[in-house]
Parts: sequence; C-alpha cells; structure tokens
Amino acid sequence: MEQYKFMTLGRHIIEGEKMHPEASGELSYLLRDLSLAAKVISLEVNKAGLVDILGFTGDNNIHGEKVKKLDIYAHDMLIRAMDYGGHLCVMASEEEEGIIHISKKHKIGKYVLLFDPLDGSSNIDANISIGTIFSIYKRITPENTPGAMEDCLQQGIKQVAAGYVVYGSSTIFVYTAGQGVHAFTLDPSFGEFLLSHENIQIPKKAKIYSANEGNYLYWHKGLKKYIKYLQEEDKETGRPYSSRYIGSMVADIHRNLLYGGIFMYPADSRHPNGKLRLMYECNPMAFLIESAGGRATDGKQRILEINPEKLHQRVPIFIGSEEDVKMVEKFMAEADVEKTVS
Repeated sequence: MEQYKFMTLGRHIIEGEKMHPEASGELSYLLRDLSLAAKVISLEVNKAGLVDILGFTGDNNIHGEKVKKLDIYAHDMLIRAMDYGGHLCVMASEEEEGIIHISKKHKIGKYVLLFDPLDGSSNIDANISIGTIFSIYKRITPENTPGAMEDCLQQGIKQVAAGYVVYGSSTIFVYTAGQGVHAFTLDPSFGEFLLSHENIQIPKKAKIYSANEGNYLYWHKGLKKYIKYLQEEDKETGRPYSSRYIGSMVADIHRNLLYGGIFMYPADSRHPNGKLRLMYECNPMAFLIESAGGRATDGKQRILEINPEKLHQRVPIFIGSEEDVKMVEKFMAEADVEKTVS
C-alpha cells in the first residue's frame, strides 16, 4: 500500500508557494479560509437530519428552482468565511443574481471568488453525496476599488485556482492551482484536511459514462449514436461501458477523476444551451480536469476558452478522460456533416 506523507492542506499550499518566490501568500490564505468554510458546512451536512435543516425553505432561487435550507446555509457560510480576509474584491454565487460586493468594513483584495455553495442539493434528502465548487481569478479592475462584474466574467483559462469539496462517506477537498491536482480528506477527530491523493492523473480512457439517459429522446443525433456505440459489445475496444450516474456533478466527476470516464450534460431540444452554469460549475471543473490530464468541451469548443457573456450563463459539457471526450466529439461532428449533406 502506498504510504502518503502526513501533510495537511495548509502545509501543502505553503510548500507549493515556496517553489514560487514571487508568491505573496494571499492565495494560501484564501484557500485556508475556503477549507474552514468547508469544515463547517461538512459538519452541518452530517447532522442535517438531526437538526431539522432538511427540506425546502419555500422560496425559489433566480433560476426558478426550489431552494433547500442547506443551500442557504452553505451560501451564507461561504460569504461569512470569505468576506473578512482581505483577499477578495468581489464574489459571485449560483444562489444570487448579481455580484456580491465585499463589505466596506474589510480590506479589498486582488482575487475573485465564484462558487456553487451546494451542488447536487436535490439529493440532500436521499443522503447522496453533494458538494461545493469554487473558482478563483485575479481581478482585472484597478486595485483598491470595489470589484466589478468584469472581474467575474473572465474566461476559464484565466483561473488561478479551482476545486471542489465533496461531502460523502468522507469529506474531501480537491484543488488545483494549475500545476497538479491534489485531494485532502478531512479527519474529523482533529479537524484537519490530510493529503490522501497526490498529483492525481485521470486515465486517458476508461469504461464509465455518466449521463441522464432519461433525456435521450431530446439529444443530438450524434450523441445518441455515441451512447449506442458505448453499449455495444466489442472486446477489442473495451465495450460495453458501464453507466454510472449519481445526479450530483461533484460526485460523478470525483469518481471519474479517480477511475476515469466521461461525464456528459449535453444540450437538448428543450435546453439548447445546456443546463449547467459556465462560471460556477463548468469552468472550475474543466480547469481541474485539464490539470489532471483530461479534457472538457461543449462538444465543439474547449470550455475554458468560452467567452462568458453573463454571470449565470449555461453551457453543455463533456468532461473527463481525454480519449473518451474526443470520441463523443467525433460522433457529434460526423452527425453534423451527415445532416449538412442530406
């Protein structure tokens, strides 16, 4: 069994910054504050059924979706944990329509934080893994001024760090600063995230696909052909694939990051722009998966190169093992050519 170093998340970040003498240390403190929020949210998730926190608040968020009590708790906790540190100029959350300004009582920093406070929250009552997704950029507006919308609407390729926290059988903090992907498991006995997976590399090809096949009827013709291709038996190409779909992006991608595979949330005839949010879900996950050697596209274009037009923009996504993502792109491109010819 591989032996891991006794390395905390905080120490790991500091050790990484030692390799970059120009680093100011601010990013380290920012990630530390995020890990603190994750610990508090994890505690609340684990006791949710005991403190009457499950269920709906009765309100809808800006997307018209019912808001769970735990969504609001996670959203508020992240803001409270990140507002005072002096490292941020602005924040944005999937749960709020506009940007979140830093209180005038606190120092204005040079970083921007976007987050989905509780991805997969529809699974809360069923005790299925859920998670927090985060994305960090450097501001592009002048320093010592309030952050603006343009700070938030940057291409994913400009992220300086991104990651997620999965709350499941254990709580795991996964992050990248663009050079390697590392995972830290929370030891509840003394409240520290300890290095459990170092320099994760997603397999180039695997035998797992993740998609909500209940939407099959409405999919692109090429995607339908791809799914049927995966289900056919062919030992030479390692088919059929196994279907694994949890319905929580964090949980599905965490599994595929470790074992390989492809996660798909495509556009369909009812949702031509897809359903997942570019800034809160797709960009951070794409940055992380690419840092682990994977691939992420909307079927044609690299996710990280999409120019965002609005804060809650939705896009299709195909993300995971490089060869698997390239294969679905091939099927969809061929179907488009057939359609043009006919």
